[in-house]
Formats: sequence, structure tokens, C-alpha cells
Amino acid sequence: MTEYKPSQCAPALDDLRHALVVVNGKWKLQIIVALMDGTRHFRGLERSVPGISTKVLAKELKDLEAHQFISRTVHPGPPVVVEYLVLPYARSLHPVIEVLRTWGRQHQQRLAAAGVEPAAASAAPETAPPA
Repeated sequence: MTEYKPSQCAPALDDLRHALVVVNGKWKLQIIVALMDGTRHFRGLERSVPGISTKVLAKELKDLEAHQFISRTVHPGPPVVVEYLVLPYARSLHPVIEVLRTWGRQHQQRLAAAGVEPAAASAAPETAPPA
């Protein structure tokens, strides 16, 4: 692991912050992984990412397109067909995704060995409604 001197810390954190802003949230990496195998239609993609709503998928696809991770192609109909394809730039995330998958698997095993349910460990604490 790289050790940073205090003068290097801020630029390193800026780079990390930028990366996290681009791939933030629960869905973006899942969508990219779902598209790694090839072109998909919207509904096929929706089925490939369990739990995502139509509205959220549409928003996330727009964000991914804006960051040049995917392309969107509209084929005039009837019926109109919209296809999404992961771009080579998004494939540069493959090693990052593999490291995260490995870490996630190891983390689940660590929690299981400690007798902690992974879902319980990641659940956000509930906040009481304002009085």
C-alpha cells in the first residue's frame, strides 16, 4: 500500500473522491457488470440487476452515459428499441471490480466467522422522525 506524506494526502484524497463520485451508489457498478457481457435492452438490463426500479435504472444509465461508461443506441420502430453497451473506458474498471468482489467475499466470510450477519452489519441505523 502506498504511504502518503502529508503534502500528498490532499491530492490523493481528491483523486479518490472523484472516483467515488463517478461510481457512487448501489447501482452503477452492478449495471456496468451486467453490461460487460454485451449489449442489452432496457428491460433485459432491468431484469439483470435485481431490485432496481425502472426510474432509478433510467437515471443511473443517464449518469453512466454522461461519464462515457456506456453508449445508448435508439433503433426507430415500431417498436422503438433502445440498446445499451459498455464502452472500453468502463472496461478499465474491471480490475477494480474484481478486487472489490474479492474483498466483499472475504468480508462476508470474516463477518460469518464472527457470527455477524452481513446484512445486519451494513444496515444503516434508523433515525427517529423529528418530534
